Amino acid sequence: MFEHILVPVDGGDLSDKCIEHSIGLAKMLGASITGFTVEPPLPPLVVEQMAVPYYVETSKEHQERCEAHAREVLKSFADRAVAAGVPFDGQFMVSDNVQQAIVDIAQRQQCDLIVMATHGRHGLDALINGSLTKSVLSHSKVPLLVLH
Repeated sequence: MFEHILVPVDGGDLSDKCIEHSIGLAKMLGASITGFTVEPPLPPLVVEQMAVPYYVETSKEHQERCEAHAREVLKSFADRAVAAGVPFDGQFMVSDNVQQAIVDIAQRQQCDLIVMATHGRHGLDALINGSLTKSVLSHSKVPLLVLH
């Protein structure tokens, strides 16, 4: 039924839960996994002309840190998937719209299932912090398996 699972990860505890469950599910179904990490860009600044070289250097450093973090997270995921005999592909993107990046990569990679976890926020916390999982669920045409 499901042949290609997208698993967005950020290296946190909920990501570990998604990795564990998605590998088990993929193994049972004979599916492949695409692990996906999205990092935010350095926010644009209104700066004086003299500060532009510093901002450019800071932006490059930020990009390098993001790429290093993504490589680390995806390598750990890949190692676990390969050890379980599950085909794995890792993808990384810089985007200030994580929800849209997840929806877009699911379509581009032709994934037929997305596995995500939720913090289970309620009340004011949910209102202030929102829910990435809920946003993906609202905008994706791909089925979503939510872990809690």
